[in-house]
Amino acid sequence: MARTRLFMVLAMAIGLGGAFAYGTYSYIENLPAPASTSIETRQVVVAAASLDVGAELRGEDLRLVEWPASAMPAGAFSTIKELVGRGVIVPITANEPILSNKLASTEAGAGLPPAIPEGFRALSVRVNEVIGVAGYVLPGTRVDVVATVSPSNQPNDMTSKVILTNVQVLAAGTKIERDLENDKPVAVSVVTLLVDPVEAERLTLASTEGKIQLALRNPLDKSKPETPGVRPSALVGQALASRAPSTPTRVASARPAPAAAPAPAPLPTVEIIRGDKRAQEVVR
Repeated sequence: MARTRLFMVLAMAIGLGGAFAYGTYSYIENLPAPASTSIETRQVVVAAASLDVGAELRGEDLRLVEWPASAMPAGAFSTIKELVGRGVIVPITANEPILSNKLASTEAGAGLPPAIPEGFRALSVRVNEVIGVAGYVLPGTRVDVVATVSPSNQPNDMTSKVILTNVQVLAAGTKIERDLENDKPVAVSVVTLLVDPVEAERLTLASTEGKIQLALRNPLDKSKPETPGVRPSALVGQALASRAPSTPTRVASARPAPAAAPAPAPLPTVEIIRGDKRAQEVVR
């Protein structure tokens, strides 16, 4: 009897479980399909690799990516063909969209000239690892130019002074020059700066008559401090004015010192005893 009840309970549990599973399956199957959440996109041309100022765009330098249509960058391009052959006037990093304000006009071509704004000049100076701040002077960075020169060609007049401030670096690299003595090619590091005509004159004179040093600065710092310059005497704390004349030293006289007078002879004394007291009396 007990076994029969057990089988009946088990059969009812299986039947109820199957009915519940079938009802759940039917409910899920009859649910409406979710609305589509796809985002509309458009093709945008981006840089396949980093591009420096003056570079001429080639097909292998560019690629197409899908970009949300609602967030299209202003001045972006959708085809690679219309960009081939144009020059870069602002450094572009890899995967960055190519925008019209970063390229020279179609008729300007490539190279450095299209990157020079009106009223400015591109002037190149020779540098080494020290002058070029150990390779941190790159296109797009800004530097101050410090000149060390002696106006009178005298070592005491040697002066270091900041002659240009907040100058933009257009290009930095290495070019090949010929060594006239050994008749061999020599690699020379060159930095090209963007200056106006007056600054070009100062920079040319400083690099010709003395030595120049580049000081890397924060691009967000727009200040142009005026410095008085420094001379070698100021480095060791010496005043630029002439020293005051020293007091002459007196020379001792060569005359002999007078002889000392002989000490007087001692006077005779008498000891007087009065009770328990003693006293010395001089006999005159």
